[in-house]
Amino acid sequence: MTKDGKVAVGIIGFGGIARGAHLTSGYRKLPDWCEVVAAADILPERCAQASGQFGIPETYATHTELLARDDIDAVSVCTGNYAHAPITIDALRAGKHVLCEKPMAMNAEECKAMIAAQKETGKKLQIGFNMRYSPGAQSLKRAVEAGEFGEIYHAAARAIRRRRVPSQGVFINKKLNGGGPLIDIGVHITDMTLWLMGHPKPVATVGSAVCKMGKTPGLVAEWGAWDTEAYTVEDFASAYVRFEDGRTMTLLASFLANIDEEHFDTQLFGTGAGAFFDANAGKYKLYREEFGTLTDTTTGWLPSVASTHGKEIEMFLKAIREDMTIDEVGAATGEQALMVTQIMDAIYKSSETGGEVAIS
Repeated sequence: MTKDGKVAVGIIGFGGIARGAHLTSGYRKLPDWCEVVAAADILPERCAQASGQFGIPETYATHTELLARDDIDAVSVCTGNYAHAPITIDALRAGKHVLCEKPMAMNAEECKAMIAAQKETGKKLQIGFNMRYSPGAQSLKRAVEAGEFGEIYHAAARAIRRRRVPSQGVFINKKLNGGGPLIDIGVHITDMTLWLMGHPKPVATVGSAVCKMGKTPGLVAEWGAWDTEAYTVEDFASAYVRFEDGRTMTLLASFLANIDEEHFDTQLFGTGAGAFFDANAGKYKLYREEFGTLTDTTTGWLPSVASTHGKEIEMFLKAIREDMTIDEVGAATGEQALMVTQIMDAIYKSSETGGEVAIS
């Protein structure tokens, strides 16, 4: 803690997600709770930006230098996906609480190693699935917990874009990112869907992850051109997931689909009611039987949240300050994020083998 009792925070990886979501929309909005005292990045220009533009007192070229400081209580890991696991494990073993950006890691084995380090050290580990914190998602979750849906026996999740390929960073590099839209945006809608369903245990998946247009030069795209020769990830993925209790889920993820518009949503099928949640709009429709009729209820006014990332940071700090578990504050635990990654791994493997893949 700082001298005045605030949580002392370090940020590892000072790219866009760190600057905008974690620092500006998160930690800096809670000055009575925390102070960002250091940042680390392998790029000198980002360290200069952290100290110059953002006024962070100390910067480091390596995460190990930052973690060596005994006065730092917690860190945000905002690096590329390939570094999530090793840096998170180092941070936990250095005695820091960790908020690691999504996806949790490159694969399930890395996730398990991170969870083992968390259990070994007793520190808190939260994964950056911020979309749970939209007011619409929170309202829908309350409806689920109130029993409005009866049994939710199936869900259909989509994270599909129309010609929106991220051209900056390593999003199209399989070796550094771990995958394409499936592991980048598919994980978000998968986490939200599993959370709404109460985190049933996945046991098997059949799926496909293919590249149909990502390597085609000259395509018209909303976010501009990308390096088609460097494109080594899928541009479309689809899957069917079975859970231990017999429930099921379907998933679509794409950077580059010929569709009407972007769809980031999940549909719940329940015995008592159903719902369609548009995560981009933050609103849902509820379908049920009432007073002898079939009714469709649409959300009207919802309380506002300045930033779902900001709420995520608030819950991380609350868990630290009040010594609560990550699950108790409603944030994504390592175990929950592991389920998401296991599904992603199984989809990629199923695509390679052409058959169903068991998840253990």
